[in-house]
Amino acid sequence: MDFLADLLIAAALVISGVFGFVGSYGLIKLKDTVQRLHAPTKATTLGVGGVLVASMIYFAKTGYVSVHELLITLFLFLTAPITANFIAKTYMARNMAKKELPDSTGDYGWSVYDDPPQSKQDG
Repeated sequence: MDFLADLLIAAALVISGVFGFVGSYGLIKLKDTVQRLHAPTKATTLGVGGVLVASMIYFAKTGYVSVHELLITLFLFLTAPITANFIAKTYMARNMAKKELPDSTGDYGWSVYDDPPQSKQDG
């Protein structure tokens, strides 16, 4: 049982190291902000997730059960997409004109450029 747990821990750490390296390399080598956006939000998030999985397996093996890793994982997977959304909207606001964007299918248009529609009472 100990060998299997150690093997799972080592595999999770190696996989997370590969994801972390790919994410960091992509952040350095990709050309513009939109391309760079994917490296830290996808690959590096999975890299940190692998380290947290390895930590959960290690502490479960020693008999100490902690929810800290689960809370960190939850926080990471909730905040990474929100951060990516903010970076993308900032890029749009600074580098793209409204006419360069495709038509929005929603009622509000692109939130970076459009005001919300006026209600019928406003006239």
